[in-house]
This record gives sequence, C-alpha cells and structure tokens, in this order.
Amino acid sequence: MCTQIFREEAGLYQGKVFCFVHLSIQEFLAALYVFLHFSKRESNMPDQNKTSQLHSLLSANTLHDLHQTAVDLALRNENGHLDLFLRFLLGLSLESNQKLLQDLLPQTGSSSLNTEETVKYIKQKIREDPNPERCINLFHCLNELNDHSLVEEVKGYLRKGKDTRQKLSLSQLSALAFVLLMSDQELEEFDMEDYGRGGSPARSDAGLLRMLPVVKASRKVTLRDCDLTVKSCAALSSALSSNSSSLRQLHLSGNYLGDSGVELLSTGLEHPNCRLEELELRHCYITEKSCAALSSALSSNSSSLRQLHLSGNNLLGDSGVELLSTGLEHPNCRLEKLDLRGCNLTEKSCAALSSALSSNSSSLRQLDLSDNNLGDSGVELLSTGLAHPNCRLEELQLMDCKLKEKSCAALSSALSSNSSSLRQLHLRSNNLGDSGVELLSTGLEHPNCRLEELELWRSGLTVRSCSSLASALRSDSSSLRELDLKLNNLQQSDVELLSALQKDPKYKLTELKY
Repeated sequence: MCTQIFREEAGLYQGKVFCFVHLSIQEFLAALYVFLHFSKRESNMPDQNKTSQLHSLLSANTLHDLHQTAVDLALRNENGHLDLFLRFLLGLSLESNQKLLQDLLPQTGSSSLNTEETVKYIKQKIREDPNPERCINLFHCLNELNDHSLVEEVKGYLRKGKDTRQKLSLSQLSALAFVLLMSDQELEEFDMEDYGRGGSPARSDAGLLRMLPVVKASRKVTLRDCDLTVKSCAALSSALSSNSSSLRQLHLSGNYLGDSGVELLSTGLEHPNCRLEELELRHCYITEKSCAALSSALSSNSSSLRQLHLSGNNLLGDSGVELLSTGLEHPNCRLEKLDLRGCNLTEKSCAALSSALSSNSSSLRQLDLSDNNLGDSGVELLSTGLAHPNCRLEELQLMDCKLKEKSCAALSSALSSNSSSLRQLHLRSNNLGDSGVELLSTGLEHPNCRLEELELWRSGLTVRSCSSLASALRSDSSSLRELDLKLNNLQQSDVELLSALQKDPKYKLTELKY
C-alpha cells in the first residue's frame, strides 16, 4: 500500500523526503498538525522563520484567529495551493468530526469551539470580491462549517421563473457560480440574461468576474448587452488561455469593448489552449485596429475560430477588412463564417475579400456583406473570387447593398463557372428589376450552377421576372429548391407558372414565398 501512496524524493539537503502521490492526504495531515498544535496550546513552537506561513498559523491564540489567518493565506495564494488545507482545517473544528478523531485530540474542550465568527468572516470576504476561483473555495469552506444560507438563497432564486427573478447581489452571484459548478449537469450553455436584466449587478464587469469560473466551464457563453468593458476582456482572455477552459462559443455583442478590449481578447485567441470556435462582437465599437489583432489571431498556428460576427461596427471600414483579409488568406486560418453586415464597406472591401476567396487556403463557407454600400462595381470584384477554383463559398448575403442589374450579370457569370459552389444567395432590398433577374436566370439554368436557395425580397419585380425564373427552373440542370419573392409587385396570377413548378414533382422547387 505504501508504494501506491508514498513517493520518495531527494530533499533540499539530499536527505530522504516522502510525499503523498494523492496530495489530499498530505493536505489533511498538514491541517491536522496545525489543529493539534492549536488544541494543545503548545508554548514552544517548532523552529520556524517568523515570517513563514506556518509561523503565522501556529501563533494564533483563538480559533477565530487561526481560521482568519488560514483564510487570508489561502486567498493570497493565487494558484490555490492552500485551498484544500483550509477546508480540512475548518472541518476539523466541527464537533461531529472531532468525535471521529477523539483518540488524537487532547481533552481540552475543543469540541465546544465556536465557528460563528469564522462564518461571518468568510461571508465578508465573499462580499469583498476575491479572486473568482478562490471565492468558489470559500463556499466549500462554508459547507465544511455547515452553513448553506447563501447557497439556499440562490437555489430559491433559481426555482423562480426567469421573468420573476429579482436582481442578485454580487455575493449571491458568487453563490450562483458555486451552485452551477456543483450541479450534476454539464454546463452546456450560460446566458447572463437568465440571471439579471438591465441594471442588475450581474450585467457588469464585476458581475462577469464573479461568474468567471462558470464561463470557463461552459461550452457556450452569452454576455450580450452586459455593460462590459476592457476590464472584462482581460478576464475573458485569461479564461480562453486556461488549460481547463471548455469555451467553444462566446457572444459579446452590444458591449463597449473597443479596440483595446478586442486586442486583449485576441491574445487569448492566439493561446495554444484556446479552443474557441465562434466569436460574436456585433456593435462593440471597434475599428480597423481590432481587425489587425483578429487577423493575427486567425493566422496563429493554434487558431480554432470557425465563425466571426462583426456586424454593426460602422467604424471598421474598408481598411479594417483589408487587414482582416490578410488573416483569411493565411494557411492557418480555419474561418468558415464571416459576418460584416453594416460595417461601412465599399468596393475596396470586395477587392480584398475576393483575393481571400481566391487563395489556395480559403476556408470561408458563409459571408454576409449586407447593409454596405458595395454597388455593382463591388459585386463585380467579388464575383471574380466566387468564380475562382479555390473558392468554397456556399452562402452569400448581399441584402441592401445598392445593387442593380449589372451585379446580376456578374453573379450569373459566377454561378455558371465550373467551380461554382454557391448554394444560397440573398439579394433582398436591391433595385435589381426584371432585367436583373433575367440576367440572373441565365446563370440559374447553367449546368454548373448549384444554387438551392434564392431570396429576392423587395427587388422591384413584376410578372416578367416570374417568367424568367420559371424558364430557368424548368431546365434539367436547375438545383433551386427555395425561392423567396416577397414584397414585390406580384399578384397570385403572376406566380402561377412558378406555383405549377412547385407542385410538380418533376421539378426541384419545393418552397415558394411571394
């Protein structure tokens, strides 16, 4: 048995030293030694440096002094080396545990020792916002002392419906973190909105720091509109870099992170431990500087990011996309989905993205450029990349991009190319007109075209477009399954040709909206 429990090493002065393979045994014996020493009230302490941790523990005159010193030492130890020691030491103060050790403990009335002051002190420390990991240990300490008041408050809170829950204090947030971590269920998803709506302490940098252990343990974390700042980004970057992090999806939209915040996050993204696959940074007040940091993260040899959402950052601009495209072209980049909706882009961005789509390491499958001033010239540049043999793009969103019929000619050419991979094309709210759709229909009926879904909302279409589309759909090579023509000047009689195709099993069209 000893060979399984003990490990022999050479000590500082080459003497034999024995330590336990299972450190919990060692931590227990250390706590027992300190508690026995305190119980006996020995006057002559072992020869110790007066500044050592052991000396400060053995100098305690009362049980509360001993506990307070041990709590303070554990909180100051950032790596948690004293966490288990502290829990064992507190547990030894309970009468129920002392009975188990009665042959070891001196008969000095130690069983009547009062721990109420220690409980108050630990709760005070929880309120003072310690290191999140150490704070979780404080709840284990309260458990050792049979105090479950904070935890029971939170369990009662969780039993209420989300709409009737009151705001949690920061101490209660720490208790919530403890309850969630101790749950038998895996932490698949954590959404801060479930535990605090507008104005709640939960929706703040301080709230996030309290919940950081839960963030690390969850696969999907949603922190939208939580009033987070750069301070939270530093903590989240640390979480991404942790070797125990389970994070795969992180949603941070609607927070004032700024470039400095995203630069900190990117440091975490580049860490070898990071496994994040989806990052959402919509409306986070970022500029081209953030794109440089994100581009570096996408280029790192440990990059795992598959989806990046940057919509609503109108200061990002063409220069930001040009920087981002450098990362997209890097062989290490694995990004499959990029959302740049409403980022104040023009044709210059299309040139950069076209180059990225043409690179031999391109992995992009979905691209959203809606609500940008791309114009026909921008789509013509983009279509060059779409037609390139290296391009793997399957979904393209170009809604409200100031497009006209010239864009349709370019897109039709891309759909007809022998390397075409597009499956979904969204062109809502562009002034394409019937002439544009006629040009697009030429590409739809080409044997190379693989398009399965086409959206043409509010595109200024009449019955003439329906006729062109029906002709394309009748071709043997047509792949189109879904067609959306809502908010055009169309009557039911105008779409009769298309409706007939939808009902006919000979054709692939299965869904028609108008």
